[in-house]
Amino acid sequence: MYTLVIANKNYSSWSLRPWVLLRTLRIEFEERLIPFGEPGSAALFKSLSPTARVPCLHDGDWRVWDSLAIVEYLAERHAGVWPTDSQARAWARSAAAEMHSGFQALRNECSMSCGQRVVLRTRSKALESDLHRISVVWQDGLSRFGGPFLAGKQFTAVDAFFAPVAYRFQTYGIELGGVCDEYAARLRALPAMQEWYEAALIEPWREAAHEQDVAAGAASITDLRRV
Repeated sequence: MYTLVIANKNYSSWSLRPWVLLRTLRIEFEERLIPFGEPGSAALFKSLSPTARVPCLHDGDWRVWDSLAIVEYLAERHAGVWPTDSQARAWARSAAAEMHSGFQALRNECSMSCGQRVVLRTRSKALESDLHRISVVWQDGLSRFGGPFLAGKQFTAVDAFFAPVAYRFQTYGIELGGVCDEYAARLRALPAMQEWYEAALIEPWREAAHEQDVAAGAASITDLRRV
């Protein structure tokens, strides 16, 4: 059985991607969660992942690091990771790769924190550009392949790559309008996403760097975490 090494569900957008894909496709795995900033966590990350970062997938003695590499590793072994149609699959891979390597302003200005609600003081031009591009990508996929997911009827890896964006939009009150807001809500309504969110709300850990990132551009913050 696979083991997926992840970090805090409240903060770790990179961990969410393979986790929600595995859960939604019903691929069995064990979860190993190591909280950021806890005593000994740095050494544990280093011992479990070649980069000392998460996520990292263990398949027996073999280790696969980086969310995109993990997805491709799974795609070689399980049906449904990518669309079966070649054009839909090429589109999905392109959109997932763009998400994997881009949207830096969104990452910097809207750090993931599932359990908080943040009003930003301002939105930079770079952030607005990222939001516009996400809207274009989502509308293109939904119209081109007919929905309800980005590459067609089934949830695939491209949806997993944008799953953290759906939480960021909830946290920061970002609306793109129309089918984009409906799609973000559809992602958040997935059973696996709800499972992740509920677990994030009851995590007892607070990691200073992530908390500071969230607060950096905030005009106000509401904390919904229960612990």
